[in-house]
Amino acid sequence: MSTTAPHDGALEKALENHGLETRGIEPVPDAERTARPRELFPTWVAANISVLLLTMGATLSVGYGLNFWQALVVGVAAPIVSYGLVGLVGIAGKRGGAPGMALSRAAFGQRGNLLPGSLIWVARWGWETINAVTGAYALLTVLDILFDIKSSTPLVVVTLLLFVITTFAISGMGINAVRKCNKWATCLFGGFSVLVLGHLVAETDWSRVFGQSAGPTSAMIAGVGLIAAGGISWVPSAPDFTRYLPASTSSAAIVRNTVGGAGIVVLPMVLMGVVMASATPDLASAPDPVSFLGEILPLWLAVPYLLMALIGTLLINSMSMYSAGFTAQTLGFRVPRHWAVSVNAVISLVFGSVLMLAATGFMGPFVTFLSLLAVAFSAWLGVFGVDMLRRTEYDAEALLDTGRTSAYWYRGGFGPAAVAAWATGLGTGLLFTTSDWFTGPLASNNPIGEYGLGWVATIVVSGVLYAVLPKPAVGEKAASAEEPATMAI
Repeated sequence: MSTTAPHDGALEKALENHGLETRGIEPVPDAERTARPRELFPTWVAANISVLLLTMGATLSVGYGLNFWQALVVGVAAPIVSYGLVGLVGIAGKRGGAPGMALSRAAFGQRGNLLPGSLIWVARWGWETINAVTGAYALLTVLDILFDIKSSTPLVVVTLLLFVITTFAISGMGINAVRKCNKWATCLFGGFSVLVLGHLVAETDWSRVFGQSAGPTSAMIAGVGLIAAGGISWVPSAPDFTRYLPASTSSAAIVRNTVGGAGIVVLPMVLMGVVMASATPDLASAPDPVSFLGEILPLWLAVPYLLMALIGTLLINSMSMYSAGFTAQTLGFRVPRHWAVSVNAVISLVFGSVLMLAATGFMGPFVTFLSLLAVAFSAWLGVFGVDMLRRTEYDAEALLDTGRTSAYWYRGGFGPAAVAAWATGLGTGLLFTTSDWFTGPLASNNPIGEYGLGWVATIVVSGVLYAVLPKPAVGEKAASAEEPATMAI
């Protein structure tokens, strides 16, 4: 039987006692599953402490033409839809006690899981690059405001390097470090957000805000997709943050704390972006997503809020890299999780440097990336979500056995129904997608394309197809049993 990264029990226990999580993709034993669902609330608050939500709120107003009340509807609907899905998938974590991309082997097969796993891992490169760039811009803006230090190529590289190193340190230490940082960040963010809201209430020309005419319904629906895309990117990671919950944990509590934690941040941030755009209409097309805060807010408020944005972005990236380490392990990287994280850290440093030094703008590539990101993650979601409806428990031994003896080997290491449904759903979503990089042939002249619902079509097609296609029974082995068990790469 092939397994991943065996552990020395005594050494692992000692490291855990000092705050370093050494557990990889192997399921968490029942004795260690002592977390509580309320701990998910600050986790998903921290996952959304991003000034990018301000920029996206401005985009709803300036780019999509929505008024304040329409943006309010979008700000309520988007986290309910996206983080509702995150919470539902998180239920699999308490069932199997393993990360999402390891549990995914039960549906796709040991080799088949490498296909969506590779795509999701690559997509995380882009998400982590965006976050690294945002954090670096926040630090550069603070240096400019306080010390009149202007951006330069060496300074860009240094700020990115500092951001990535800190991210690697937090995510490398593991879930305990992430949770502790999230709790502190939630409190700090809440306090500073109240100050910012107070400033906006006092200084905003509200007649101008409420005087904007309403935009089309199609733009509202597309706006929900824009804001929801960030949440959907967390769907495969949801079990990573629930696998330490006891199997008896209330599923409703998981969903409630996930949606509540995200929604309490997303809604006010989006609305703040709409309000800020009324005074600064070019906010949605700013060359970077952060420096506008130095112009809109007074110095005493802009600096601490920018630092809070920097901390929030650090935590978002730390959570993403934490999950990326598991994904790398499921792809066959036989190294401890904290070293698997380093691969994504290096990639985000390289790509971030390119984006900051070579790209002519930020928001265009970001919105394009979000649209493609939603489709990539939705294809996996459709299959995995339907699989959860028919599977209430996972075979821990089979998840780690990557050879032909695994109960999840199926046919040649592939779950044919899952792979076919995933590929078809992915292709369907791209057909309806519009972006700056390419436009699918079905992206216009139909409601799905015009309303930006390619990601919804992806979920529906992959989910329905997986539900109706015949699936091999769990435990069915390949015919050539005499071949030795090997690592499936």
